[in-house]
Amino acid sequence: MSDFSGQVVIVTGAAGNLGRAVVAAFLKAQAHVVAVDRAPDRLPHLFPDIAGSSEHWLATGVDVLDTGTVAATVAQVVARWRRIDVLVNTVGGFQGGQPLQATPISAFDHLIDLNVRSTYLVSQAIIPQMVAQKGGKIINISSRSGLSGPAGSGAYSAAKASVLRLTEAMAGELKGAGVNVNCVLPGTIDTPENRGAMPNADTSRWVAPTAIADVILFLASDAARAIYGAAIPVYGLS
Repeated sequence: MSDFSGQVVIVTGAAGNLGRAVVAAFLKAQAHVVAVDRAPDRLPHLFPDIAGSSEHWLATGVDVLDTGTVAATVAQVVARWRRIDVLVNTVGGFQGGQPLQATPISAFDHLIDLNVRSTYLVSQAIIPQMVAQKGGKIINISSRSGLSGPAGSGAYSAAKASVLRLTEAMAGELKGAGVNVNCVLPGTIDTPENRGAMPNADTSRWVAPTAIADVILFLASDAARAIYGAAIPVYGLS
């Protein structure tokens, strides 16, 4: 495992299934972890060992869709540690099952906000610090659905395709500044929610959040220093 000692890692959506796995992986790798979540109380229950720690920060009540809140959170991280080495944008969401003509525009807007606006705003706030320090890693979460649009998932596929295009554009803009931007493309993630929604599925073929976290750690490490704008499939056996 890579050693992230001394590095400052921000993980958005830290209370989610994938976010929790990513936070745990970076904690094990000795990073200073800033776990970000919009709820005021979830993170202390999930990570009681680091609540109140001077080495980490549970940034609760942070709305990553609000520019002012995002800017204030980033400013606090920089004031505390003077750097940001890694950003992992795990905030996202899925909603599907309906054809386009039956999908309300509110559902489309919701998916764009969760998957695209969150990635856009947090990255935008952090990039100047990474450029100033001449280095950093940004890892976004797209999806296999970002490569093709399955029937009934038009809005979700459009959102995840947007994350993929954002990743490519950011990578092209920032590689000269020493900032690597890449994304992962999970297949069906083995979560309690997916098990509940698909009770008859063969879950042994799904991908575990911990397996995705391992790929994210690789992309955040120095071993991935020559990788820019990649979309890494992490499908498990699905």
